[in-house]
Amino acid sequence: MNKVESINIFGIKINNLTYSSFLEKISSGITNSSKLIIGYANADTLNKVYKNKELKNIYDTFDLIHPDGIGVFMASKFLWGKKGLSNRLTGSDFYPLLIKESIVNNWRYFFFGHSQDILENIRKVYPDLNICGLHEGYKYSDQEVIDQINSVRPDIIIVGLSCPVQERWIFKNKEKIDYKVILTVGEGIKVFAGKKIRGPVFLRKSGLEWTVRYLLNPVSNYRKYIIGVPLFIFRIILEKLKSK
Repeated sequence: MNKVESINIFGIKINNLTYSSFLEKISSGITNSSKLIIGYANADTLNKVYKNKELKNIYDTFDLIHPDGIGVFMASKFLWGKKGLSNRLTGSDFYPLLIKESIVNNWRYFFFGHSQDILENIRKVYPDLNICGLHEGYKYSDQEVIDQINSVRPDIIIVGLSCPVQERWIFKNKEKIDYKVILTVGEGIKVFAGKKIRGPVFLRKSGLEWTVRYLLNPVSNYRKYIIGVPLFIFRIILEKLKSK
């Protein structure tokens, strides 16, 4: 597989992808049975990587890290200027494109994560998607999930646990799994199920879509957004100062 141009934030190589080139990489991974592992980088995951050497080392083993959201895009421009990310990319906008391509190519899916009712709803939202297996992400044993995956041999495994749980699970079990592509999505698994509430378009374009998620669930999202966003900005400024 040809290497994709990337930028570096907090020691993590983030690939400079467009929606079309991202789809091409996944398609190639399936066609060539590449055992392609894809993670994502947004403000929250980069905050978690910042002082977590174990998580950084896991990210280093992944084949692609796609940018996710306005925060990492703006940070790349601040740190790297014209050499920063050329496109803003979000998982929530990419997944419907991936589904459309998957239906055309009849790619086989295994979804692992979140609750059983969320997973079952994916079948309702996308009845033409070839879903060969589902397993919820709250009560499971590693071996049970591995055996289920290997029995159906999917083209794409969608892992929607949380960071760093999903990254650690993949790193620990990847040698035992029969797969072509693994894609981590975190809470993005709700997008596949049509259960993720997004803000109006003007908030998405302005990079303030996170405010809707915070207002809908302020208790669980307080640390992620009210503390996490300013902390990410502060750390990016420190990173810039270090480079001078």
